[in-house]
Amino acid sequence: MTAVDPSARPTAGAAVRRRWIPELLLDTAFRRYWTGQSISVLGDQVSALALPLIAVVTLHADATRMGFLTAAIWLPNLLFALHAGAWADRRGRRRRTMIATDLGRAALVATLPLGYALHALTLTQLYVVAFATGTLSVLFDVSRAPLFQALVPAGRYVEGSSLVSGSSAMAQVLGPGLGGLLVQLLSAPLALLADALSFVASALCLSRISPAEPPPTPGGRGGLTAGRRFIAGSSVMRAALAATATVNFFTFMANALFVLYAIGTLHLSAGLLGAVLGAGAVGGVVGAVSAGAVARRVGVGRTFLIGLIVFPAPMLLIPAAHGPTPTILALLFAAEFGSGIGMMWLDIAAGSIFSTVVPPELLSRVTGAYRTVNFGVRPLGSLAGGLLAGAIGLRPTLWLAVAGATASFLWLLPSPLPRLRELPQPGGPAPG
Repeated sequence: MTAVDPSARPTAGAAVRRRWIPELLLDTAFRRYWTGQSISVLGDQVSALALPLIAVVTLHADATRMGFLTAAIWLPNLLFALHAGAWADRRGRRRRTMIATDLGRAALVATLPLGYALHALTLTQLYVVAFATGTLSVLFDVSRAPLFQALVPAGRYVEGSSLVSGSSAMAQVLGPGLGGLLVQLLSAPLALLADALSFVASALCLSRISPAEPPPTPGGRGGLTAGRRFIAGSSVMRAALAATATVNFFTFMANALFVLYAIGTLHLSAGLLGAVLGAGAVGGVVGAVSAGAVARRVGVGRTFLIGLIVFPAPMLLIPAAHGPTPTILALLFAAEFGSGIGMMWLDIAAGSIFSTVVPPELLSRVTGAYRTVNFGVRPLGSLAGGLLAGAIGLRPTLWLAVAGATASFLWLLPSPLPRLRELPQPGGPAPG
């Protein structure tokens, strides 16, 4: 009788894991990366609710100051993303950069509950912390795309993006409710300690992986412009950037005002507001789970297009909300749920396309150049929303913002992007 190596025969437990657990999550390095990002997003959702509540409830900010706060978070993308992408490609060692930025953001966020405990918290400190954490987030994000590409096998980017986006969406389901509970139990400033701890958890997870990252790119002439030149030379990237920048500008006009509108005009409590935002996260889970099936059925390019429509269109229900509280909540729940589905379809399709279209040695620079415009318009939209709301009122500004966002898909129609059915081969010629 021939001896059989037990390792050659899968156990029942291993078979169950392979059946119910996505294959990528069986890879230790990707699982640790995925875990860290999921925890970090959970903490971010607490801050997404707590920061504007600090401004509105604790520091009594008006619409214009709320626009300034949102602008402070996103302005670093306009100022630093291009240089950050070039620096990350030139330096390499992106995982170490991500760990350092996680720890830096944890320390910065922790200063806000400390200032509150010392009765020294001001709007100026809020703006400074928002700007500084936004700057570190730029460095983190331009480093993340090449790390993701190093962890995920070629041809599985849709699956990898769906897992990361799906866990983020699930964290967003739990985050607003957790944030609302922490705000009610501890106050908004003290609730931010959860976000500080989530950055520490992300750093610990990243410290336990060591993927084969793309090598550093030698510096030299043209380093800052390489990403811009690549985008300018690709009709797919040009159309995607024009469309996503437009939807970002107008949705951030609305986002800067949403908490003030929900509390001041619709008279929702912090707990109800957290529940409404949680509906968007549930929609995000549905969108992340279904994105792969949608892409297989209609094509990855058309999924991008559909997501760009489904993301902003349900937000028309937000300025339409009025009447009894149950009616208002039903409209806001529907708006956030539908928008969450579209956002995930858009993000997963975009991330998958870019991961195959952009060469690995250019990915940080292209990401930086793309973010300079795509995220750089966010503070401009926030400022425009705050100033316009001060002039014509909250509800008319929300109508204008959502209408502009819904029209953003028009940029894609003349481009080859909607006709992109399959992902191009990594390293092959970029479509268009």
